[in-house]
Amino acid sequence: MTDLIGLVPRDLAPATRKIVLEDFDLPVDIGFHAFEIGTPQRLRINVEVWLDAASFPTTDAVAAAWDYDTLRTGIMALVAGRRFNLQETVCRAVYDLVAARAGVVALRVSTRKPDIYPDCAAVGVALASAGL
Repeated sequence: MTDLIGLVPRDLAPATRKIVLEDFDLPVDIGFHAFEIGTPQRLRINVEVWLDAASFPTTDAVAAAWDYDTLRTGIMALVAGRRFNLQETVCRAVYDLVAARAGVVALRVSTRKPDIYPDCAAVGVALASAGL
C-alpha cells in the first residue's frame, strides 16, 4: 500500500472514531412474567463506541486495537448465570461496563427481544450519551 501520510486534506481528517458490536444475540434469563422466569430468551445487543483519537489505532498492529473479543466476552460474563426482570437493567449494565473503559467519549447501547410478538421485529430499549 502506498504511503498516503500528508496527502489527505485536513478537512477530511476523521472527526470521530467508532467501533461497533452489532446484533449480538445471546440467551438471557430475562422477564418478569411467570412464564419467562427461568427460561432464557434471545436478547439482541447492539453497542456503538466512539473513541478518542489516542484509543483508535493508527497502525496495523494488533496490540493497538480495541479488542472486540474483550467487549463480547465482557457482555457474556455480565449476563451469564444472572437473572434480569427488565431490559432497562441489562442495557444499563452493558452501558456502564463499556463506559468505564478508557478512551470512550460517546456510547450507544440497545437491547432488543426479537421473539416477543409475531407482528413486531423486536421490542427493546436504548441508552446513549449526550449528543447521540
